[in-house]
Amino acid sequence: MAKETADLKKAKDEQLVVLARKENTRAFDELVNRYQNKIYRLARRMTETEEDAEDVLQEAFVKAYKSLGGFKGKSRFSTWLYRITVNLALMKLRKRKLDTVPLDQPIETREGAVQRDIEDGGLDPLDTLIAAESKEILDAAIEDLPAGHRAVFILRDVEKLSTEDTARVLGITVPAVKSRLHRTRLMLKEQLIREAAARGATFPEGVEVPAARRRRRKKSGTSTGGTASKARRVKLG
Repeated sequence: MAKETADLKKAKDEQLVVLARKENTRAFDELVNRYQNKIYRLARRMTETEEDAEDVLQEAFVKAYKSLGGFKGKSRFSTWLYRITVNLALMKLRKRKLDTVPLDQPIETREGAVQRDIEDGGLDPLDTLIAAESKEILDAAIEDLPAGHRAVFILRDVEKLSTEDTARVLGITVPAVKSRLHRTRLMLKEQLIREAAARGATFPEGVEVPAARRRRRKKSGTSTGGTASKARRVKLG
């Protein structure tokens, strides 16, 4: 058994998927071990609460396990798993009647009309603001984003997925990812400038401080600060 465990740890995701399809639960357990912290972190950022994130974590792996037969291998296992997670998280948000944006809905016009190829040059001025502001402020700003924009930002700028993988996870086009990400970064930049100004920060000449707006009240006990240190156990049965 020790040798099998060692072999599984060395195996690629694709090899583990093949074994898991043959009802090798230890192979799927290895996939769970590899991705459960990432999936929890993604779910936590998306749903804003530990309880919902734990639910999404469990549901994502259970659904992945039951759906292995339908996984065609056209994308990486991780990309497929991320997509399952995002969809489950959005379902949670819709049930809570939060301000959500369907993933297939373009930002301004119909999907066919929003095909702008915006240059993806990184966070640019947002980098400096994020470095200067506390993680708590950034988390609060992310929570204020509409769900569709939040998903793009988390996958692309937090989880560091490529633009192409982000598009696959969300089921939208690459130009739509770039467009939505550009808008999201601008929204976050405005929010962080507001927060910095409220704290007495000064800005170079020409930087306009957006007017303060009312923020959605944050639920108690819902800090999104990283993954919890406690061990988690995914139950497939």
